[in-house]
Amino acid sequence: MKPRLLVLVYLSVEHRALVSERFDMIYAPNEGLGADRSNGAAQIAAHGSEIRVVLTNGTNGLLATEIDALPRLELVCTVGVGFENVALERASRRGIPVCNAAGTNDDAVADHAMAILLAAVRRVPFLNNGVRHGLWRDDIPRPPHVSGRRMGIFGLGAIGRKVARRAQGFDMDIGYHSRTRRDELGLRWFDDIVSLAGWCDFLVIAAPGGTATYHVVDAKVLDALGPDGVLVNIARGTLVDTDAVADALRDRRIWAAALDVYEGEPTPPARLLEFDNAVLTPHIGGISPQAIHASVVRFLENAEAHFSGKPLLTRVN
Repeated sequence: MKPRLLVLVYLSVEHRALVSERFDMIYAPNEGLGADRSNGAAQIAAHGSEIRVVLTNGTNGLLATEIDALPRLELVCTVGVGFENVALERASRRGIPVCNAAGTNDDAVADHAMAILLAAVRRVPFLNNGVRHGLWRDDIPRPPHVSGRRMGIFGLGAIGRKVARRAQGFDMDIGYHSRTRRDELGLRWFDDIVSLAGWCDFLVIAAPGGTATYHVVDAKVLDALGPDGVLVNIARGTLVDTDAVADALRDRRIWAAALDVYEGEPTPPARLLEFDNAVLTPHIGGISPQAIHASVVRFLENAEAHFSGKPLLTRVN
């Protein structure tokens, strides 16, 4: 008999079919934490005593109350790297392993970080729109280039290292601040994010979300980044104080902001919409057909390891 699985995130028809080969699947995608969780709640109420595995993501997570309502739960997995809204302490207390899909979307996120950085520095959205309304290059100031400048990376995990590798292709100097110092990489270390921001031209945020990093990018960091600086966030929206960014753009205290994530997703950040030097994308950085497929496969690999008594590939608790 197949284990019963509750899926709280969107899966394509093809991936639902793949997962259903190994699980008795209840497909009930939620809209995200703080939004409509009725799909999952209804299925937990109806089938909580049967569910052994939950597949979610960092935004939806799995609340402590939901874990409590699943007495047979024995594995929680997330698609993507994030797991910030999974109640890790409650899961650990019950001996339930939690796994993410680390390593499956690093390239997609790093590619996207460079794409929105280039778009912000070279003013691509503004220029693209301008050409459609008769704009020619003689009518505007010349946008600066990217190559040979300084990139600071806050969070030098797998994604941060991939961003650094791409930036080196642009002949950039790379500095970083991270929980773990990695002298073997030969990159410049900074003791804190303020000093990192003061040194670099482009500040890329690639650290985990959560209370420890909440609004780590504030007015002080933006002032250190300065009027020629660009902020890039491909981590979680909670790391960046949206109002501080809006104020810095309004007062021209930074050159631009390029954000794939922002507070209050999926609602657009209203205060940033007026600025053509705020490049905004809808948390798409880690989403590509290749990355999504790899993430689903990683879930199946972790599940197979769990049920066969083998070590899990990407356990986070």
